[in-house]
Amino acid sequence: MNNIKSDKVLFYTTFALLVFGLIMISSAGIAYSKTRFGDSYFFFKRQLVGVSIGLIAMYFAQRINYNFWKKISFPFFLLSLFLLILVFVPGVGSKIYGASRWLQIGHLSFQPSEMLKLNLVIYLAAWIESRGNLIKDFFEGLLPFAAIVGMISFLLMKQPDMGTLGVIILTAAGMFFVSGSKFSHMFLMGSAGAAALFLLIKMESYRMNRLLVFLHPELDPRGIGYQINQALLAIGSGGIFGVGLGHSLQKFNYLPEPVGDSIFAIIGEELGLVGCLVLLGLFTFFALRGFKIAKNAPDSFGRLLAAGIVSWIFFQAAINISAISGIIPLTGIPLPFISYGGTSIVFLMTGVGILLNISKQTKITS
Repeated sequence: MNNIKSDKVLFYTTFALLVFGLIMISSAGIAYSKTRFGDSYFFFKRQLVGVSIGLIAMYFAQRINYNFWKKISFPFFLLSLFLLILVFVPGVGSKIYGASRWLQIGHLSFQPSEMLKLNLVIYLAAWIESRGNLIKDFFEGLLPFAAIVGMISFLLMKQPDMGTLGVIILTAAGMFFVSGSKFSHMFLMGSAGAAALFLLIKMESYRMNRLLVFLHPELDPRGIGYQINQALLAIGSGGIFGVGLGHSLQKFNYLPEPVGDSIFAIIGEELGLVGCLVLLGLFTFFALRGFKIAKNAPDSFGRLLAAGIVSWIFFQAAINISAISGIIPLTGIPLPFISYGGTSIVFLMTGVGILLNISKQTKITS
């Protein structure tokens, strides 16, 4: 028997992450906001607007039957590809710090790769379901799947955006695994991916520098190792209970991107190990709840769609936290629900809305 209401536990977990993020952006962004815009709460105000729009998007998404997204999956996927190409057009795309990742519309900026994450999950869910058992075939399943991911990978590497590429590849691989693909095909994809990663690192000096800093954090602490060293200093300074909310020293123009990619370091400094574990617990609980919804989805499309959305959010959080903690090489990618970014939060909340709608069709009652 279907539930009338969507999964409340997932909703409250998401809400807790949003509140956590707003509190930390308010604290972490004070000095950065004041320096750049003359307003200590500039980032907080803008994020509050993004969260408000995101909540509206989530509300409507959870009211739309998730099968609707199957019907528009292909045109939405084409739209994402078009916007990804558009970032390279002079006068339309905006280049920041040497990366072409944004579209500038007046005073507003839009990052197509954030839209891509959701649209690709929807498209792959519809495409994999249409394959049926053929997904296990090398020529009918693996090769077309690799071609789709390869095309997206090429566009993301042209920006370049290694962080988003990593999230998308892991999410797509997760969906391919859930579809029942052969272990040998997964192994082949993993091997090809590792070889491609090695070549990409060798091709660009800044990627090699990030790998060197990962292996030797003490290397050039005022140059290529500056960000990771400042992040580790912030996390280490927090100890078990932190220096207290609002009392970070690293956010005062020492740590780059304190409201963006590096916000987890500020969390570690101000809230300590306890605060970090609370945040990790929320993401883990979100993932467990989401995968339970996927497991109990009424059809293959719903299962793949739910698994894809949860994988996207969980993998992105894992990559951000691991990178800023020195567990993997540093890469620029926001922490879901926590980092500053209007485009990111709106599409994240839309994804959660779709997940909530799928939960209405499952047998989860507690």
